[in-house]
Amino acid sequence: KVKMQEALAKKASADNKFFASKNDLLNAEIELNSIQQDFQEKLMKTESDKFSALSLLYEGEASLTKLQNQLANYSMRKGFYYVLAPQDGYIAKTMVQGIGEIVKEGMSLCSIVPEQTEQAVELYIDPVDFPLIRKGQEVQLQFDGWPAFVFSGWPGVSYGAYPAEIVAFDRALSDNGKFRILVKNKGKKWPEAIQLGGGVEGFALLNNVPLVYELWRKANGFPPEFYTRQNSAILQTEKNK
Repeated sequence: KVKMQEALAKKASADNKFFASKNDLLNAEIELNSIQQDFQEKLMKTESDKFSALSLLYEGEASLTKLQNQLANYSMRKGFYYVLAPQDGYIAKTMVQGIGEIVKEGMSLCSIVPEQTEQAVELYIDPVDFPLIRKGQEVQLQFDGWPAFVFSGWPGVSYGAYPAEIVAFDRALSDNGKFRILVKNKGKKWPEAIQLGGGVEGFALLNNVPLVYELWRKANGFPPEFYTRQNSAILQTEKNK
C-alpha cells in the first residue's frame, strides 16, 4: 500500500512536470509567434520606408531632369542674344543701326567678310558668248588700280594681266540679264592689296575665227557657231547630194 502511494505520488509529480512543460511549450510558441509578428511588422515598415525613399529618389531625379531641361532652354535663350557667324571674319556692313532697335525673324543684320578667304572673281558674260564657255578655260584679268595693256585676241602679248581659269558658271540668267561665271587664280599670284568687292575685268579667248567674222558677228549680235569635223562632214555630204 505504501508503494502504491509512492507510485501515485511519482505519477502526480510527473503529470505536473508534463503539464508545466506543456505550458512552457505553449508560452514559447506564443512568444515565437509574437516575435515573428513583430519581425514581419518591422520588415514591412522597412520595405515601406525603402519604397518611400525610392519614390523620393525618382521624384528628385524627375526634378533634376526638369531643372536640366530648364537650364538648357535658358542657355539656348541666352545664346539668342548673340548672332554668331559660321566662321571668323570682319563686319563689313551693318543693316540695323541704333540701340534697342527691333528686328524681325530672318532679317539681315550685317554683312561679314571672312578673315581667311580663298580668292575668286565673279564675272558676267553675254548670253551670245555663253555657249563657248567651259570649265578650266583660261581667262585674263585686269584689276582696277593695276595698270595693264590687254589684247583680248592675243593673250600672249598682254602686259599686267593676271591669268585665271573658270571653275564654275550658272545655268540660269542673273538679274542683270547675263550669265555669271567664277574664276580662280592660275599660276601668277594675284596682288595682295586687292580687297573683296573690288572691280575687275576679264578677257577670254572663246574661239579662233577670222577677225572679219568676229566683227560681223558682234555688229549683228549673232550667237557663236560651233564648227566640228562631224558637222563639216555632214554639210559636205549635203552639198555633194
